[in-house]
Amino acid sequence: MTDSAPGTGPEEPQCSARDCRAGAVWALRWNNPKIHTPDRRKIWLACDEHRESLSAFLSRRDFLKDVVPLADVEPGDG
Repeated sequence: MTDSAPGTGPEEPQCSARDCRAGAVWALRWNNPKIHTPDRRKIWLACDEHRESLSAFLSRRDFLKDVVPLADVEPGDG
């Protein structure tokens, strides 16, 4: 038996929201201009339920650059 939520294995990406173990379906690409070069993109992962709240958190700080389906992210993008 595993601690993963149904449908998510240890190798499957999980949502970055605190205490959420749902499978990630969105990639929130962001950058903190005070510490990252302009072309650098960090990625937070989000499930459908937390996409808006995580996006809002990053947007309030002017960090959010874009949100794309996780399936569109290439390995090594973030």
